[in-house]
Amino acid sequence: MRLTTKGRYAVTAMLDLAFHFGEGPITLADIAQRQDISLSYLEQLFSRLRKRELVSSVRGPGGGYVLGRSADNIFIAEVISAVDEKVDTTRCGGDSNCQKNERCLTHDLWHDLSDRIYDYLSDISLHDLMARRGVQKVAQRQDNQHQMLATQQSSVNPGPGA
Repeated sequence: MRLTTKGRYAVTAMLDLAFHFGEGPITLADIAQRQDISLSYLEQLFSRLRKRELVSSVRGPGGGYVLGRSADNIFIAEVISAVDEKVDTTRCGGDSNCQKNERCLTHDLWHDLSDRIYDYLSDISLHDLMARRGVQKVAQRQDNQHQMLATQQSSVNPGPGA
């Protein structure tokens, strides 16, 4: 299956954003730190997510990103599609030129599998993922680590007037 880091990171970042919904705009730097994803890579992904209205940006001090709509109305397949990712298990990328520029013997099998994977991902919302106990545990651990790191940084670099 050709699901690259682009699709995986987009889903991960959107899930992180969903977990922090209601806390105001979330910075890409915070998502980058919690998820160990390059900030510049996230900027590219969020540009595409914003074009599809899956996220909204808030400018100015305290700015960042918020979900474009509720987590139960954002599905994993559309996040993957928004970053120009395909769910494709064929060797030919769906072009039917898998074997010497012709359709291979198993093309339909892999094409049908791609369709089923896409359908599966179309039925799973960010909210559905958030409800999973294992996902909740990971999110809590990441938040705890992020808060510890922020506390350590503020004690090492006290602000002005300290």
